[in-house]
Amino acid sequence: MIARLSTGVAKLDELLAGGVPEGFLVALVGMPGTGKTVTCLHFVWAGLKQGESCVYVTTEESRESIVKQASQFKMDFQSAIKEGRLVVIDALMREREDEWSLRDVTVEEMLDKVIAAKKALGRGCKRLVIDSMSAFWLRAPVRAREQSYTVKRVLNRWGFTIFATSQYAITTGYAFGWGIEHVADGIIHFRRTVANGVLRRYLIVEKMRQTAHDLRAWELDILDGQGLVLRRPLARRAEDEALPPDVMERIRRFASKEG
Repeated sequence: MIARLSTGVAKLDELLAGGVPEGFLVALVGMPGTGKTVTCLHFVWAGLKQGESCVYVTTEESRESIVKQASQFKMDFQSAIKEGRLVVIDALMREREDEWSLRDVTVEEMLDKVIAAKKALGRGCKRLVIDSMSAFWLRAPVRAREQSYTVKRVLNRWGFTIFATSQYAITTGYAFGWGIEHVADGIIHFRRTVANGVLRRYLIVEKMRQTAHDLRAWELDILDGQGLVLRRPLARRAEDEALPPDVMERIRRFASKEG
């Protein structure tokens, strides 16, 4: 039997044969606004509800923004922070001087803070979110894979199960180069498209070691008071959703002629 941790989203746990294997580094990748951060909030809240302690590193939003987002989905991060069960390490608001803020946005300083938080929270601290890793290689994207490997190697010793997000380019919908995907134990890809003038979001589990995971793309909603909700598997393939309708029509015409 493989020990698994709940993602905090019941349907996503089903797609993952019960949850994420403990000790894994899972990459949540995709364009902005597709649901990565909300999924991270669910992951941390699931641990807090079970009496665990957690660490959340935020690099593209402030600590206050993360707490407010969580409250929007009825997740009480503020109380968990006051009770000493949640540490939110803030890498954005660097002008502020406090114990859990980064002065420099570097992997080395982030790792030092995460380890310090683990020591402060104790053995019950199992879950870590890094949202997002992309901020650490803005100036040197060629170091993305190297730094991702360092994060995995160092933090594996501390017993974390990690959700780490990585931003994809809005222009292409793809990663900027070799990055966290190459060292991750699991990859959950978040995507979006516009159909009939309406934004649609969906995710697909592209990789999860030691897991007979679902291979379909699932449409998702983000709802006030609930968070991320998986609705239904897409009738078409994820690859199809990425192609404009006129391109798909030309493909169909070509296929019919060839047949």
